[in-house]
Amino acid sequence: MAKPKVGVFGMTGCAGEQIVILNCEDELMDILKVLDIRSFHTAMSENDEQCDLDIAFVEGAVVQPEEEVWLKKIRKRSRLLIALGTCAVWGGVAAMKNEVSPQRLKDEVYGPRGQIFKSIPAQPLHSFVKVDFSVSGCPIEKEQFLQAIASLVHGDIPVLPKYAVCTECKLNENTCLLVEKSELCLGPITVAGCNARCLSYGIPCCGCRGPVEEANIASEVEILKEKGFTLGDIRNQLRTYAAPAEVLQTYFTKR
Repeated sequence: MAKPKVGVFGMTGCAGEQIVILNCEDELMDILKVLDIRSFHTAMSENDEQCDLDIAFVEGAVVQPEEEVWLKKIRKRSRLLIALGTCAVWGGVAAMKNEVSPQRLKDEVYGPRGQIFKSIPAQPLHSFVKVDFSVSGCPIEKEQFLQAIASLVHGDIPVLPKYAVCTECKLNENTCLLVEKSELCLGPITVAGCNARCLSYGIPCCGCRGPVEEANIASEVEILKEKGFTLGDIRNQLRTYAAPAEVLQTYFTKR
């Protein structure tokens, strides 16, 4: 059976997901045995930009008009398009200040040199094209990427956690930083998959994996307000990684 033709692409981001793939190290040869990688600019000097693909892995948020055009071309030539990482899935850090005009941001960050490129409000991939599957994380977890490949090669849709980080935290028998220590922790509304890594080191969850399905934002906000946090504090933390998420936009639009 022919190996699936695969491309790995990056929009605007830190390339963290591509680095995670390269850091698979011991598993890289096994990956190459089951995938025909045709394009991977971070890892290859010769890339096929024309062939049809069975799977396109895309990381990063869409921040420039050219990226929207490129993404749509990738979508057109790919049977499956998979969003890798919080930027691709939710917009990420690049989208946290979307209410500020792109021009103002460019002026403040780059000064006059910012005039050489165009920008648009940062958006996740699904704002422009159909995304068949998403692997969130900042960056993604190596194990989840390998599990996704194994499932896809066997013709199955990957199965990822749909519960909150709180569940992993409790399984690790950690002290609850929200209830017991009154820290601004987003574990109750953040999708699991990291094994509560930060919480296991006593660091509150910052929500870097994006909101869990049907996240109860109102309940989380009320608990945090009872702990003494202002709505501004809470809003800024929630928006850091997933500002374009519909569940967040819906909640804060009402405020």
